[in-house]
Amino acid sequence: MYIKPVKDIWSGRTDSETDIRSFRYHQQVKMMEIQEDGEGETASALLGFSCDEGVRRNEGRQGAAKAPLAVKQALAKLPWHLPESGIVYDAGNIACEGINMEEAQEELGKAVSSLLKKNITPIIIGGGHETFYGHYQGAREYIGEDAKLGIINIDAHFDMRPYDAQTSSGTMFRQILDQDKLANYLCLGIQQSGNTAALFDAAEHYGVKYLMEDQVSDGNLQSLFIEIDSFVQKCDALILTLCMDSIDSSYAPGVSAPTPFGLHPKIVRKLVAYITSINKTLSFDLCEVNPELDEGGKTVSVAANMLHTAMMGFHKMRGV
Repeated sequence: MYIKPVKDIWSGRTDSETDIRSFRYHQQVKMMEIQEDGEGETASALLGFSCDEGVRRNEGRQGAAKAPLAVKQALAKLPWHLPESGIVYDAGNIACEGINMEEAQEELGKAVSSLLKKNITPIIIGGGHETFYGHYQGAREYIGEDAKLGIINIDAHFDMRPYDAQTSSGTMFRQILDQDKLANYLCLGIQQSGNTAALFDAAEHYGVKYLMEDQVSDGNLQSLFIEIDSFVQKCDALILTLCMDSIDSSYAPGVSAPTPFGLHPKIVRKLVAYITSINKTLSFDLCEVNPELDEGGKTVSVAANMLHTAMMGFHKMRGV
């Protein structure tokens, strides 16, 4: 299931081979296999999760398994703005073999936990949103069973469907809240048209905090930050996930479930920058990019820029 990182995918324009202020990501990203130790005090690692099985089970449009490679290649071409002390690794890719999604999620969890124990910030590129369940497993293993874990999801959907028959890319948060009484869930960008009345009932039943998409705007930014801060105060640790279908489909058409009235990418970028700069935030994942359905590479480009924003946030630098 584990695929080693490949240096060849990191290529792009070279403005200088000596002046770091002219570098791009492809000149700075280092290769690191999961079992290896990192270096430096402010390192992050890009870890792919190539999986379409959760989307298939959820009857969505498949193709997100190709996202880790496509997004890394787009990130490679972006200018480097991290400090000289900042280190970014490509930690390779975990691939789902056939229908064995649960095994792949478990493998992802082990990788996330391993990175956190090395003081390396995991930045995970899905895959369908089932990616998050493995992300969660790794974070929970790392912080221990007695810590209060905050989960922030930027998404048009609750992803809290029943899972009596099987789990999918639409069930993860219900799974987590059923099994983990010390997990709290905040969802930003919920769309009425993307969730049944039964899912809103489920959110109320589980005590989920959420803001509708019309509440997530530049004009409401300070109120958003206050809401986030209030949520974070009740947590010992925090993990962030971004489903790309939360973004307006004119900017992110290449997803399983495009959202015509989604969030503007600028407000999503500000949210990612703010949340990743919080000291309690352990890790970040980005899911549901489908390169096969993308128009002119729009969605892949937005995703790569969101990853850059997250890394700037983790390094406490101005990224927006």
